[in-house]
Amino acid sequence: MLSVALPKGRLGEKVYMMFEKAGFGCPGVMDNNRKLIFTDEEKGISFFWVKPSDVAIYVERGAADIGICGKDIINEYEPDVYELLDLNMGKCRMCVAAKKGYRDDQDRTLIVATKFSNCAQKYYSALGRDIDIIHLNGSIELAPILNMSDVIFDIVETGTTLKENNLEVVSTAFPISARLIANKAGYAFKTDEVNSLIEKLTDIMGEQK
Repeated sequence: MLSVALPKGRLGEKVYMMFEKAGFGCPGVMDNNRKLIFTDEEKGISFFWVKPSDVAIYVERGAADIGICGKDIINEYEPDVYELLDLNMGKCRMCVAAKKGYRDDQDRTLIVATKFSNCAQKYYSALGRDIDIIHLNGSIELAPILNMSDVIFDIVETGTTLKENNLEVVSTAFPISARLIANKAGYAFKTDEVNSLIEKLTDIMGEQK
């Protein structure tokens, strides 16, 4: 039995449709109900929905053999898992943004508002820039508007929210997309099953180009 942690939301639904197309579907997964785990004994596969930021934890701890996780989560939490495949879905980027016309004063510590503290720390450490991180969990864009931070370090998809709040991208830290990850011990025991899935998903991605 291959167990799969799917991220709740549109991305997870798109990924599941790929699994189904690859022959790894399971009855009831897309039904609107409160059921937590969906299993197809015949196909030897089991799915469950979890919060996107929790997928890596379920996989790392062995509750799931594989899962689909954003590169932002992988870089932030650095889970001890195998990153096996870029699914080329859920594409966006991790960016530094600030008020329009902002110029960085290198003579003082930069104040950065973010929910991705580890990613921000690594990004600015590589640049040799001293920063003071304000960790926020939502409405990051408010911080520079209210002069609480100089910049924000956050995910940008279309940039619409930034524009509507008179903010702009200053730099891009790294691209983000959905990745297939695997538990290390689980992969060792189920290498053939996982590799077979990867092969079929890769074929599907090739057809979609």
